[in-house]
Amino acid sequence: MSNSVDRPHFAHWPKRLPRSLSIPETSLWFNLEVAARRFPNKPAYVFFGRELCYAELHAQAQALAGWLQSVGVQKGDRVALFMQNCPQYVAAFYAVNRADAVVVPVNPMNRSEEFKHYITDPQTKVVICGAELAAVVHEANMALPPEARVQQMLVSRYVDALPEDAAAELMPPEAMWAWLNQPHPLPQGATAWNDALAACHAPGPHTAQADDLALLPYTSGTTGLPKGCMHTHRTLMANAVAGVFSNAGPETVSLAVVPMFHITGMLYGVISPMYAGSTQVIMPRWDRELAGRLISRHRVSHWVCIPTMIIDLFGSPHYKSFDLSSLRNLSGGGAAMPLAVAERLQQEFGLTFCEGYGLTETAAPSHGNPPERAKLQCLGMPIFGVDSRVVDPLTLQEMPVGEVGEIITRGPMVFKGYWRNPQATAAAFVEFEGQPFFRTGDLGRMDEEGYFFITDRLKRMINASGYKVWPSEVEMLLYKHPAVQEACIIATKDAYRGESVKAIVVLRAEAVGKTTEQDIISWAHEHMAAYKAPRVVQFVASLPKSGSGKVMWRLLQEEESGKVA
Repeated sequence: MSNSVDRPHFAHWPKRLPRSLSIPETSLWFNLEVAARRFPNKPAYVFFGRELCYAELHAQAQALAGWLQSVGVQKGDRVALFMQNCPQYVAAFYAVNRADAVVVPVNPMNRSEEFKHYITDPQTKVVICGAELAAVVHEANMALPPEARVQQMLVSRYVDALPEDAAAELMPPEAMWAWLNQPHPLPQGATAWNDALAACHAPGPHTAQADDLALLPYTSGTTGLPKGCMHTHRTLMANAVAGVFSNAGPETVSLAVVPMFHITGMLYGVISPMYAGSTQVIMPRWDRELAGRLISRHRVSHWVCIPTMIIDLFGSPHYKSFDLSSLRNLSGGGAAMPLAVAERLQQEFGLTFCEGYGLTETAAPSHGNPPERAKLQCLGMPIFGVDSRVVDPLTLQEMPVGEVGEIITRGPMVFKGYWRNPQATAAAFVEFEGQPFFRTGDLGRMDEEGYFFITDRLKRMINASGYKVWPSEVEMLLYKHPAVQEACIIATKDAYRGESVKAIVVLRAEAVGKTTEQDIISWAHEHMAAYKAPRVVQFVASLPKSGSGKVMWRLLQEEESGKVA
């Protein structure tokens, strides 16, 4: 029986760091309260040149918490956040925290049909959204029975956080600027963000404890609808404190471009900065030219990103004119960093891309590469207080070094289970050496130095530029198309995204010859988030099925992979 105390990666653990961390037993709100007292006039966020200081962020969150309580939000109630990256996102997050409630982050690419699930499953009481998404929320809400609907909608406009006159080098592309400034009508009964702030409601006492539920991010699985991952203040605090792995502190300036609804963007753009007292330069959407200019102008030191962003930045005809000399720490995950790009980063900028690994269930990282000893195309080593093993998925016996098995993990950041889904929770954990370990569903191996590498996944999942697409969810939506009799979703190789979504479709008899592949693609874009929508559609007469009648998706996937090869 191996002991977690003498795991092989400790021989290479950075000498500057302790092996485990002392996690504060406070709520996440307390982090903002402390930062606002320590650094009241320091910029917490910069949005196209306009600064939001810690004291002002604290005041906004307090006022919004008071408003939430005034409309009936009580301790433990769920409040959905549905907007792109912006300063209001952070104020809303901490307002919900201050009100002792639970944040439900929702991908702003979701359409009304998808959004209904984020009202009904978490029993959401209030939705805080961007103005351009208010119609999506309203449509989803009205399609539900009255007793299931959200009670209030708070609507924010991005333009309210923009500077009156942005410097030329901070200006986004014309289309993005127009989108940010676009006026959107307020749905009937909704409250405007500025009106909620102006009401100056004082919140009641803050009573949330470390083990109270704080965040309910959703993740999809091989079957059924997305499931809520229950994270407490304590599980999130563990990774907020773990920022010391990358030398993050009050002097850190980060580029916040990974979407804040995503667990990685949430951790590094919303939660960890409050603990560190650092500054975030916000991008609402990715644009390589804007990213290059923002890094140069604001002397960005830390950037957590998806590898496709670096690939895109290198693709800019102007990338050599960007001043990237301030960057000290470059890290991320979600997709593999191509070896050639990683080597180019080292040769041209002296930067090592530190890949990490984690899941929504582990509040982002459970593994990471220490900057002083990073391995390329590697998940890294288990971080503070984490014990990970590679086991046989069937027998749960630990595999020898170098051999492939399922990665299981335990640590202070592991979630507390799936919301209202005890069966899925029970299936997600296994007892190993007398301790509960989370089954990641990822196949990997560990080398002799204790670094982990991913080789495949047990779960059926498509990884499109770091966005996780669960085929069963897309299939369920496609079945609502009047021309679709059957559908099977598989991955197809994509030179830029890594993988893209392909739909293999059997049409209803009356639709044959009348429905085109583009018809299916266009319909999908109207009814689901763009990253989920199939980019390729193939019509077939029938889908291969097993003796039990199940669609043999693995066979179709292997045929597709063989075709590409």
